[in-house]
Amino acid sequence: MKIENRQKFLLIVTIAVVALWLGDLLLFEPLGKWWSTRSHNIAQLQKDVKHGKSLLLNEAGIRSNWDEMRTNTLPAKTSLAEQQLLRAFDSWSQESGATITGITPQWKNDTTNYLTLNCRVEATGDLGTLSRFVYDIEKGPPGLKLDSVEFSTHDNFGQQLTLGLQVSGLALTTLK
Repeated sequence: MKIENRQKFLLIVTIAVVALWLGDLLLFEPLGKWWSTRSHNIAQLQKDVKHGKSLLLNEAGIRSNWDEMRTNTLPAKTSLAEQQLLRAFDSWSQESGATITGITPQWKNDTTNYLTLNCRVEATGDLGTLSRFVYDIEKGPPGLKLDSVEFSTHDNFGQQLTLGLQVSGLALTTLK
């Protein structure tokens, strides 16, 4: 092969390799990334559609759960909510035999859709009465959340306990 032909051949091969490299860099890599992103988006959308269909199938149960939660919230009027909560605490203490020594309610208004009533509750009794008191709070109709529970004792045998609770309740201001 002559030198001129060899140079032309090498020049053509070099141009072809550079063209393939540029084609890969500018065309195939972006298309590959786009394709994998598209495939991931399609898979996520299929998952979302499947989840949406399951929500539609369970609509009656979800709506009944929401209605139950909504009816178990505290009233939107703060005085009524505090009165209802104080009556509930009184009822639970009588049922369990625990003695309430203090209740400190405090309202939080973080958003226009709901209010939060935070209560610090102090009660005394033995382990059985205090555990029954906590159980009654958890199982009672008002939707309350126990944020913290503290037990402490005042005697050497642990017969007389003090219970400190941080309880929060929800009052919806806009019901839909």
